[in-house]
Amino acid sequence: MVRSGYRLIALLILSIGAPVWASGTIDGLRMWPAPDHTRLVFDTSGPVEHSLFTLKNPDRLVIDIKNVRLATGINHLDLSQSLLSGMRSAQRGGKDLRVVLDLKGAVQPKSFALHPNEEYGHRLVIDLQDSTLTPTLTQTTIKSLSSKQKAREVVIAIDAGHGGEDPGAIGPNGVREKDVVLAIARRLKGLVDNEPGMRAVMIRDGDYFISLKKRVKLAREVHQADFFISIHADSFRDRRAYGSSVYTLSPNGASSEQARLLAEKENASDLIGGVSLDGKDDLLASVLLDLSQTATLEMSGDVASRVLSGLKGVGKLHKRRVEQAAFRVLKSPDLPSILVETAFISNPTEERKLQNGAHQQKLAQAMMSGVRDYFTQNPPPGTILAMNKKREHVISHGDTLSEIARHYQISLDTLRSANNLRDNSLRIGQVLRIPTDS
Repeated sequence: MVRSGYRLIALLILSIGAPVWASGTIDGLRMWPAPDHTRLVFDTSGPVEHSLFTLKNPDRLVIDIKNVRLATGINHLDLSQSLLSGMRSAQRGGKDLRVVLDLKGAVQPKSFALHPNEEYGHRLVIDLQDSTLTPTLTQTTIKSLSSKQKAREVVIAIDAGHGGEDPGAIGPNGVREKDVVLAIARRLKGLVDNEPGMRAVMIRDGDYFISLKKRVKLAREVHQADFFISIHADSFRDRRAYGSSVYTLSPNGASSEQARLLAEKENASDLIGGVSLDGKDDLLASVLLDLSQTATLEMSGDVASRVLSGLKGVGKLHKRRVEQAAFRVLKSPDLPSILVETAFISNPTEERKLQNGAHQQKLAQAMMSGVRDYFTQNPPPGTILAMNKKREHVISHGDTLSEIARHYQISLDTLRSANNLRDNSLRIGQVLRIPTDS
């Protein structure tokens, strides 16, 4: 009995002196470099506690992760396009992991954990925002020009859906939505840039994640776009589903159950790709924006109808009319916007087509046709298209001079003067010249 007691004491002493090893693991590491930020994603075996701090001279970011060890290497990443110049790691006390990121300059770091989803397990996300680039982003494009400056181009914001941690829908043969829509978006950009009086900007021009809120902000505030088109590829549990669809924002309910389900899926992109909840108040505010501006919704519907008509010539349509749903990426009160579902990537036949360069070009041309048709007929004031357009209005039954002036956003006196009218009398069939400068 005494010997048993001695043995128990000896085991306790040995256990106290023995090192405590980490119970969790880092099983993978991915990086997504973007023009203004870099995202690092650690795949963890479970939830983790972490902290981080920055160091100067030289710039570094230190990440301490409790009770984990590396089960994978960290030197396989290509850092050339990122904000990092190097990275290294060390175990601390056999239990905690320290990762040091050598930076190319000052950054604004943000970190948060993500719960498992269909694509990934537990993740720790480190976002590095370029401190030197951020202040100049809002000055890249100025849309408002004085009367002494030259007329500007119509700016089309092209948004390739998903990206980075969010692959979007995945076809039966492994084709990822984020890849094919980026390819189509780049083709559309080429067509817009070749169109006189128009210019395209890419919201995402690489394999990285951008939150839905930031996509709208880039289009509105940074690029000050005239129009926003978001490109996607649909999916459905029934692989027989096929065809293209075009959507606009619904200020009320969705136009169909399919539209509602699709909007829910696309709006969950932030949860899949990873968005910090720090800005949840701002996000809520953006969702609750006033959507009552009739002109924006009407313009969106007009362009959407023209794009849908163009897509009809490329292949079969899923719906013969423009659908409506509460897509968060379309919820800008003053930026006309549409969302195009190019095809069902869940359909094996359409999945193959989406990979085909010639088919991608046809889809881009169909979208370009609708955009061109609208802006040729309805150029924004102060643009090259407006200056080059000879606008005329043929009087039909019920037209009044005041309504015509209001429609073309010019004053009644300007309209009278341009047409040498002494009063408001009009006759059916009469042609009025609409001046481009009020």
